[in-house]
Amino acid sequence: MHLDLSGRTALVTGGSEGLGKAIAARLSQSGANVIILARREEVLEKAVAELATGGGRVVGRPCDITDQPKLEQVAKAAIDEFGGVDILVNNAGSSFRRPFEEMTREDMIADMDLKLFAAVRLGQLVLPYMKSRRWGRIINVVSARAKAPGPASGPTTLSRSAGITLTKAMANELAPHNVLVNALCVGVIKSGQWERRHAKAAPDVPYEDYLKPLAKEVPLGRFGEAEEFANAVCFLASDAASYITGTAINVDGGLCPVT
Repeated sequence: MHLDLSGRTALVTGGSEGLGKAIAARLSQSGANVIILARREEVLEKAVAELATGGGRVVGRPCDITDQPKLEQVAKAAIDEFGGVDILVNNAGSSFRRPFEEMTREDMIADMDLKLFAAVRLGQLVLPYMKSRRWGRIINVVSARAKAPGPASGPTTLSRSAGITLTKAMANELAPHNVLVNALCVGVIKSGQWERRHAKAAPDVPYEDYLKPLAKEVPLGRFGEAEEFANAVCFLASDAASYITGTAINVDGGLCPVT
């Protein structure tokens, strides 16, 4: 299916590597202009250079999205440069694991700042333009753990579950303005996160061999590719998804026991 996003502008957080980079690439290939927000400037510059030939214009803006004044400054400047944002992809986040007995208030607040509160503020910044155009897409990337928590996943589960609830509340409120809000729940997808786990746990084992026993838990029998997840984002960002809002879709090869 060809998904044409020509004339649209997308803002992707955490877009310099892994899932975010794949999302930015897919949106650009479909014709959208893409603004990437990420913390590490050197990684961001490399990503922008690699994505420059994708289709739409791609620009990068270094930003720690937990720094609200900086986030507002950078986001507003980018919005002004392109005249507005049609598609917001809240992708930034990290997999924060800690046993329940060791969780602290600071742990939970830090994860909420990164995954939830930044998404709220960015949504507030882009909404005026979306509402004025009577067209908008907000896509919140969360984890399948939000529906089916695992051991030691407390901080991450809290923020992701809140992200699904926020998605539904926003969708109901913004539907009259034709601003569609959905969440995508990530399962086991090949990304920088798994590469880092591999490097820490079994650096002498080939990467694909390290993944094989983990993939046995997935009904499809394999890890997903970042590009497959990006395809789902692109679909929800397009006119082809014009009657889908307020839902949280698993992109996990059937792994999550909760639909």
